[in-house]
Amino acid sequence: MGVRDPVVTDSPSADEYAGRFPEEIAGRLGSGPALGPRAAVDLAVIVQSREQLLYARLLDWGTALGLLVLVASFTAYVAGWLPPRVPVHELPSLWHHPVDEFTRLTGSPLGWAWLAELQRGDLAGLLGIGLLAACSLPSLAALVPLYLRAGDRAYAAICLAEIVVLSLAASGVLSAGH
Repeated sequence: MGVRDPVVTDSPSADEYAGRFPEEIAGRLGSGPALGPRAAVDLAVIVQSREQLLYARLLDWGTALGLLVLVASFTAYVAGWLPPRVPVHELPSLWHHPVDEFTRLTGSPLGWAWLAELQRGDLAGLLGIGLLAACSLPSLAALVPLYLRAGDRAYAAICLAEIVVLSLAASGVLSAGH
């Protein structure tokens, strides 16, 4: 199929849509397929809310910081600027072990104990991963006062609930155990 080939389907329930382009059959959420050609959208007039822009800007900064930390920590590890907990030449002899045995043999930290070992090249990258995993938290927290000032208590509550759920999930408090 080429870039502008229409959607082809063998489904008898979709006969009226066979041979049409995807953008012609994609309707609004919950409204079913559009019955006519899609209206042209002028991208210059799309306006994002203040909340969307703030969330996006903070999320962008957070992901950029997380990626920067990942690249810097990996570079420091590969270049040998940070000593690893487990020397690279020992890894192949350890990889075949189950995780419990691997952590016992290497003395690798469990849970959040890795935070105390960020000076180790093989563990420093976890900071970048942690930043990427948590970058939505400040973005959500920044929305709460905006929603409260606007009187949107439901949206503020949803943001707070997301922060609580994500924080509890990251803390390990809600773990089911293994």
